[in-house]
Order: sequence, then structure tokens, then C-alpha cells
Amino acid sequence: MNKLIQIFKLKDLRVKIFAVVLLLALTRVLAHIPIPGVDTQQLQAFFQQNQLFGLLDIFAGGGLANVSIAMLGLGPYITASIIIQLLTILIPKLQELQKEGGEAGRAKINMYTRFLTVPLAALQAFSTITLFSRGAGGVGGGIIGLLSPFEWLITILSVTAGTLLLMWIGEWISEYHLGNGISLIIFAGIVAQLPQFVQQGIATYDPSRLPTMLGFLLIGLLVIAGVVLITEAQRNIPISYAKRVRGNKLYGGVSTHLPLRVNTAGVIPIIFAISILLFPGIVANFFIQSNNASIANFAQQVVALFNNQTFYGIVYFLLVVLFTFFYTAIVFNPDEVAENVQRQGGFIPGLRPGKQTAEFLYRVLNRITLAGAFFLGFIAVMPFLFQAITNSPNLTIGGTSLLIVVAVVIETVKQIESQLIVRDYEGF
Repeated sequence: MNKLIQIFKLKDLRVKIFAVVLLLALTRVLAHIPIPGVDTQQLQAFFQQNQLFGLLDIFAGGGLANVSIAMLGLGPYITASIIIQLLTILIPKLQELQKEGGEAGRAKINMYTRFLTVPLAALQAFSTITLFSRGAGGVGGGIIGLLSPFEWLITILSVTAGTLLLMWIGEWISEYHLGNGISLIIFAGIVAQLPQFVQQGIATYDPSRLPTMLGFLLIGLLVIAGVVLITEAQRNIPISYAKRVRGNKLYGGVSTHLPLRVNTAGVIPIIFAISILLFPGIVANFFIQSNNASIANFAQQVVALFNNQTFYGIVYFLLVVLFTFFYTAIVFNPDEVAENVQRQGGFIPGLRPGKQTAEFLYRVLNRITLAGAFFLGFIAVMPFLFQAITNSPNLTIGGTSLLIVVAVVIETVKQIESQLIVRDYEGF
């Protein structure tokens, strides 16, 4: 309470918070501006039957379920960021720009990401609208009516512009240093769905199901506690620095630690896994109405296979585990870390600097990443497990949503606290 009072006593911090809230409210307005010719009844029926698109709607901040101009959310921007990160590893010039370019280098990489977002958004807008405009036999069920070439152009431009506007708002929010803007927009989309969830719970309330609902709330609290624990969990590797004499001064002789996070990859493996799982189903849906009977039959079998919850859940879990290791290997390089520690005169007690240190870091990282990978996999398939246990599509815990919400809240609270600490120092 003291911190909350302190926040609202500081005028500049109070103004920043109100500005961020207004910008997040603007993203919610964009998520409710529909593109023309949408059949709302078909839309509701489609999202009730298709869990995969419901999961994508989380990252679209509810815009996909409304088929709004912000229906793609920040998906194309996130995809562009992932592509640029992978290219940074493969292309030495980009790697050099990221490491040695400083602020100017990071600004250039951000510019490349924005440029790549435009064609990705246009391509994704075209494929999503095509999918939704398919009639009987297609996955979209004719949610969007037939569009003329001019309407196609205006719709694709509108949806692309909606994504770019969200990207701009996200970067604007980040400049206030109250959390990552992109994460906060996704967070706002998830939180905005809570009133509807509560309303559905009240409308379908049955006294006989009270024990089930209380159990659901208890498990929900335990899951939140688990998410907080894993998000904050880290293994501290002790680092010692040898004493060095330079001139008349003595340097070093101190001990610190290198933190290795259990969940280094964050939510990225889940996004990767969704992208991979979505691709075969979308491609197959384009061939369902093929004139060739063999191709149409094969496409229907692929769609049926990916609609099978057991198969989908197992593959989803395995992909999340696989991508957790893959992405952790990208963002944390033990060889590079060991080299940097050695260059600064540091060492891990009992280990030689260089190769032996790198091998130790590899071993520790693989062990703790295994725990993080299984945790992320469990979080990803949690809705399917709850549906199987409760036998109710409405009574589920969205593990991915919880993971995003908890991570964003923790990050935002830390940034607000750091700003309060800075002002405390100014007071001293």
C-alpha cells in the first residue's frame, strides 16, 4: 500500500501509468473494429469448435475472434523478430551489428524487424481471410462473404495497418519503461477476456457443480504459484575474480554469481510450436475442395488428425520441449560466457577457465532446461488435460495465458520498483 501511495504521489510516474493505460485501451478499441461482411453466428460457432484458433486468439489479443482490423495482433511482428534473431546467428554481419554496434546497431536491427513485419502481415492477412471466407467443407465455414478485388485490397491493407499500429503502440509503451510494450498488449488482450469468462461462469452456475468449481479455483491458484516459482527460479553459479595489481591499485578479489534461469526461453517455444502445428492444417484446408479425389481425401485425413486432441496434445508437448532446448541454445552460449568470464579474470571455483568451465555450464544448463522444458510442455497442454478431467469446455485453465500474465506482471512490477528506487536516491 505504501508503494502504491508513493507511485501516485510522484507526478511523472503517475502520468506514465495513465498514458500506458490509455494506449492499452486504444488497442482494445482496435480489437473490436470488425472488417466488413463478417457472419457473427458462424464466427462464434467456429471458435467454439476450434481450439487451435482460440489459442492464436490469445496472441491476437481477442482481435482474431472478432475478425477485426487487429485480427493478426502482434503475430507478424513476433514472427519477424524470431526470423531476425535466427538470421543474426547465421549471418556474421548481423551478429557483429548486434554485439558491437551498440545502440545504433540495435536500432538498425529493430528497423529490419519492422520492414519484415509489413510483408509478413500482408501475407498472413491474405491467408487468414481466405481461410475464413471458405464455404461448406472449408475450415472457415463461410465466416466472411465473397469479396470483390477492391474489397480484398482494402481489407488486406486495413489488417496490415492494424498490425503496424499495434506494433507502434507497443514500442511507444516500451519508451515509458513500465514493462515491455508488446508483452503488455498481449497481457491486456488476455485480461480483457476475464469479465466474459466470469459472466459465463455465473450464467451456467449449478449448485451441484460447486465442489468442482472450488477445486478448479484451488488448482488455478496452485498453477499460478507454480508459474511464479518457475519464472523466477534460477541456478546461481559462483564466480570468483583473482586479485590483480595495476600500478598502485589492487583490483578483483571479489566473488559474485552467474544466474542461469530455469525458464530461459519464456513463452517463445509455445509460439514456435503453435506455428509449426498450425501450418499442416492450414495447407491441408486449401486442398479439401480439390477436384482430385486422392488429394482431397488426404487433406481431410490431415485435418482430422490435427483435430484429434490426443494426437495434437502429444505433438504439442514434444514440440514445446524440443523448442525450449533449441531457443535456450540460441540465447545462451556457454562457450561465449566462459570466454567472457575468463577475459575479465574470473573463474568458477574448482574449475579451470575456458573449456572446462564451458563444459560445466553446458551440463548445468541442460539439466535445469529439462525441468523448464517439461514445465512449459505441461503449461501448453493444460487446457486439454482440464477438459479431459472436468469434461467441460468452459471450465479450463489456459496455462499459456497464465504464463504470459504472470511474467508480464513480474516484469512490470520490477520496472516500477526500479523507478521508485531511482527517486529514493534522488531524495537522498
